Amino acid sequence: MGTSDEELYKRIRQGDREALAELYERREPALYRYALQLSGNPAIAEEAAHEAFLQLIQPEARFDVRKGSLQAYLYGAVRNLTRVAQRAQSAAALGDAQVEDGLVQALIEGETTRALAVAVRNLPSGYREAVVLCDLEERSYEDAAKLVGCPVGTIRSRLFRARRLLAAKLRNYRMTPEKVAR
Repeated sequence: MGTSDEELYKRIRQGDREALAELYERREPALYRYALQLSGNPAIAEEAAHEAFLQLIQPEARFDVRKGSLQAYLYGAVRNLTRVAQRAQSAAALGDAQVEDGLVQALIEGETTRALAVAVRNLPSGYREAVVLCDLEERSYEDAAKLVGCPVGTIRSRLFRARRLLAAKLRNYRMTPEKVAR
């Protein structure tokens, strides 16, 4: 078994750049995918994933092993950074009602899948997180609960409600370009 994230963090705090590189290689791809699925925007996802690591190496970093795992801390940081970036983007694009075509849209084919991706991005944030972690990232309820920092029952409940919202939104959905853009 390799070095734990928390052990790498201790080494990072002592100035070990190799430990930072190892942690970054281990966690950045999943953090990027998570931010991309939350935002649908590759630029926001990349920035959020990188910024989470920058926050981690700052002298005032707030990670505390007694409060949870380093992985959960990084997911929380990415979640918050993604929200801030989306708010800033929304403020900058006030009045623009088009859904952004990001990497997610380019990678997925078929109108139904695009409509589903749009519907997921339009879910309330707690529901969206549950869908992204459990359905898209295929994490267990327990793992998702640890990453989000809530009870397993909350994840189950959010996932149930999110799926109902998605089903209602997509029920009898006849695909037209206008509907995909909503």
